[in-house]
Amino acid sequence: MRRLFAVLLSGFLLFGFAPMAHADVAGLTPCSENARFQARAKTASTPQAQARFERYSQAVCGTDGLPHLIVDGRWNHAGDFMIPGVMFLYIAGCIGWAGREYLKATRGKGANMKEIQIDLSVAFKATLASATWPLAAFAELGSKKLTEIDSNVTVSPR
Repeated sequence: MRRLFAVLLSGFLLFGFAPMAHADVAGLTPCSENARFQARAKTASTPQAQARFERYSQAVCGTDGLPHLIVDGRWNHAGDFMIPGVMFLYIAGCIGWAGREYLKATRGKGANMKEIQIDLSVAFKATLASATWPLAAFAELGSKKLTEIDSNVTVSPR
């Protein structure tokens, strides 16, 4: 019962009891209504530039006529930053996990040479396995394989 209450209380605090006020954010206006943005859009000479200005007209612009990202507590602009941010973290995690798995697989005799001359079959397997790195990381964290106990970590003398 206590856990349920804690989860409900956390949810109420996270999402708030009162609706969020929608005030102007730093003087930004829709780009389709921004005079400086429209002046920049008229100077677009190529079809690619015209298509880019058409896409950006849905964003919000500052007084400089340039599109800006809004990163605050509101969810109506969450896709502007969160989706690319999560994609970056996932891809960076895949790269790191693939490297970690490759180094673990090539431990032992000749490991130094395997870092210089990459074993493509092992590297390919590690890269494919890295697609599920968040699940593997949580599994290793739960089984305590991901972390090391403090007594095994060397610390430089101070």
